[in-house]
Parts: sequence; structure tokens; C-alpha cells
Amino acid sequence: MTAPLTSHPWPLTTPGTPAPVPLEVAASARARRRGLLGRDGIDGALLLSPAAAVHTLGMRFAIDVAYMDRKFRVLAVRTMKPGRMGRPRPRSRHILEAEAGAMERWGVRRGAQITVHDR
Repeated sequence: MTAPLTSHPWPLTTPGTPAPVPLEVAASARARRRGLLGRDGIDGALLLSPAAAVHTLGMRFAIDVAYMDRKFRVLAVRTMKPGRMGRPRPRSRHILEAEAGAMERWGVRRGAQITVHDR
């Protein structure tokens, strides 16, 4: 059995995207712990909430990680190779994960405002 994830039909928008980005939301503590482990990639992004740190131990691909505050303002963006441990970020409440290079294409950088749309 896989960890429960939900997919939003009106997902998220970023400063540099003309169209919404497909979004999966980790809907439980188990889903947040699993994150993108066991996958070969992701179409769009995965939102972990609440979360302040991530790791890529056991990952098959490099990821971009955006640490966000309570209002979904980006505090920091990092690219993590497989097999790394990320440090907790002060004030981080949400984390957005995507394949490496995606955040730059979407215009996600420190200070950017991310909008997660309701269903």
C-alpha cells in the first residue's frame, strides 16, 4: 500500500508559470515521510505540509526543494542530489519538491510567492 497523496485539479502557480503546475499533496505524516522515495520522477511538484526539512536518502534522482513560510513565501531553494540530508530551516512550514531544474524554470526563488489553489 502506498502512502496517501491527493492531487489537486487547480494546483499551484508560481511567478514564472503561465499555467498551473500539477501538484500532489502529502496528506498524512506517512506520506510526508515517504515523499518522492521509490519514484523515478514527478510530473509537477509534491507539497509537504507541515515540514521543515527533507532528505534524499534512497532517492533515484536529484530534486529541487523550496522551503516556504506559513504564507507560502519562499525562504530558500536548494537542489539536493540523492543520498543527502537537508538541515531544518527556521520558519519553514511547507516544503515543495520537484525534479532538479524545475524551480528555476518556474521562477521559484527566495522571496517568491507560491499560490496553492483550492480544489
